[in-house]
Amino acid sequence: MSFISIPENSGFPLENLPYGIFSTADKCQPRIGVAIGEHILDLNAVAHLFNGPELKNSQHVLKESTLNSFMGLGPKAWTEARKTLQDLLSTGNKTLEDDIDLRKNALVLQAEATMHLPAKIGDYTDFYSSIIHASNVEEMFRDKDNALMPNWKYLPTRRNDAEPPIFDKCKLLDFELETAFFVGKSNPLGTPVSVEEVDQHIFGMVLMNDWSGRVPKFEKDWSLLPNRQYHFGIMSIRPIQFGKSIFLPNRPAPNFNYMYWTMKQQLVHHTITGCNLQPGDLLGSGTISGPTTDAFGSMLELSWRGTRPVELGDGITRKFILDEDEVIIRGHCERDGLHRIGFGKCTGKVLPAITL
Repeated sequence: MSFISIPENSGFPLENLPYGIFSTADKCQPRIGVAIGEHILDLNAVAHLFNGPELKNSQHVLKESTLNSFMGLGPKAWTEARKTLQDLLSTGNKTLEDDIDLRKNALVLQAEATMHLPAKIGDYTDFYSSIIHASNVEEMFRDKDNALMPNWKYLPTRRNDAEPPIFDKCKLLDFELETAFFVGKSNPLGTPVSVEEVDQHIFGMVLMNDWSGRVPKFEKDWSLLPNRQYHFGIMSIRPIQFGKSIFLPNRPAPNFNYMYWTMKQQLVHHTITGCNLQPGDLLGSGTISGPTTDAFGSMLELSWRGTRPVELGDGITRKFILDEDEVIIRGHCERDGLHRIGFGKCTGKVLPAITL
């Protein structure tokens, strides 16, 4: 148990303690924090307490404005940091609990914090891992019994350049409900990551909205790693509040259990030709969809390519996302008898396109 009060449905119990980058009105410099209940523990204020063999000479990485350096230390340092954090926040450890001045300096209410991008992202890869999502999309364009292309269950892809691209504003903007993971430990250029060592390279997960500009014709040969022509080029992973949302109220969330390809397979596949990963690289799962219509993970599916307007209440409908719309994604996992493990809110608002 923690000496900090944790609401029943918080998602941030002592067993979770997710990392993030935040700032406050009185301290505008972004810094590393760890969520606990409704608070954030400022690691810049407690970095001197990380005295284990992995971090005693690397405390400076906990005072930086991104997580990249800490990610790059590898799993031994991550494990040691996690244990130190749990010890500091547990009842029975009086180092932080009884030091009133340190607690006042180190603990910040989440409601008073502004969240920032947690890492400098050098490379970003988005996968196409949900067999249900892929089948739904392909069913829109071909016979239901043969909707999924034969190559989808195999990794190779091929490009179709028969039609030239058209430069224009996006007319079919979509969200894609995804998870993603940050790379921690890097691998040398030319050296693939093996299945046996893949755990050493995954730092942690985030919720992600992979905004997508749908094109009139979709490529026919999508597989795990599709051609990017439909990507909008922007993603949302950080919890920034933009205002009231009217979008898809009380929509059930798709279940990550339905994914066909795992994060470990994604990372191994990504490096199979020797591609090198760097701390802070972000790899997305691809849209997560469930087997029922209320569990689809994109407007493309929910509106079935614009043929079924989605009711939002008060007479408002959508086929795709419009300017000034806001999309909020929340996620958690839970099991009877255990604390809920949650993510922070992933939110983003669409602004009008810049006229060129």
